[in-house]
Amino acid sequence: MRFTKGHGTENDFVLVPDLDARLNLDADLTRRLADRHAGIGGDGVIRVVPTESATEEAVRSQAGRARWFMDYRNADGSTAEMCGNGTRVFASYLRREGLETSDEFEIATRAGIKGIRFEGDVVATNMGQWRFVDEAKAVAEGFDSLVLLRDRPLSEDPWSALSVDMGNPHTVVALPESVDLATLDLFHVPEVRPLPPQGTNVEFVRVMGPGHIAMRVHERGVGETQSCGTGVCAAALATSFWAGNPEPKEDWTVDVPGGRLRVRGLPNHEVELAGPAALVADGTIDLSALA
Repeated sequence: MRFTKGHGTENDFVLVPDLDARLNLDADLTRRLADRHAGIGGDGVIRVVPTESATEEAVRSQAGRARWFMDYRNADGSTAEMCGNGTRVFASYLRREGLETSDEFEIATRAGIKGIRFEGDVVATNMGQWRFVDEAKAVAEGFDSLVLLRDRPLSEDPWSALSVDMGNPHTVVALPESVDLATLDLFHVPEVRPLPPQGTNVEFVRVMGPGHIAMRVHERGVGETQSCGTGVCAAALATSFWAGNPEPKEDWTVDVPGGRLRVRGLPNHEVELAGPAALVADGTIDLSALA
């Protein structure tokens, strides 16, 4: 099977072309491809397939606007709504292969249509509409959930957090000044109360200055990653809300372990994510050799 390896701010993916829609990318094959020791390795696997051939009716309905569907799976084999960094890598692959030739086009995801725009070496994605999960509680109390890390003493109070729906679930924590972002132990899954039915990604944020934050993330179904595009957007939106601007119009710079990204508020409660994307390797893999 042919594959391409790519990353967006070191959030890395295995891209698998399936232009004839014949590949059964099930959970077991996804896990084996994403295995960093016995497979190719990645935070997720992206199948490149015509939108009209998607198994989900909701995705097929997007075929009139988007020719290609980003069929995204987490490294543990679970199906995901979409992936912000993955959209840039996916779009870069489409352009390199001549499947899309314009500087602007749309792609299909399980979270709906995403608009792509190329700005030289930077790829911008309109991530669509976002919302606070419990806006009334967020406005009244400034948060709507609690987060506890396993390595923190149980006697300590959990950190307050804000839940943001980016098409996939996020829980954003503004770290107290006394906590060093770099020293957090994110090996284990953070405990979130209440836990959303489908789980959640958890972002830990440190304010660096006006319009500038640093972030680390524990991704649902993956673990800590070097970057998370939807998480970067959620972190910027939550921080803007805490700063008294619930509908951000300014740009936010977000530093993650894998690099730097830009978040821009758009009209109609939408948000744009911009940053680099790299395709670093192409090859073939013998599926019978995968452990």
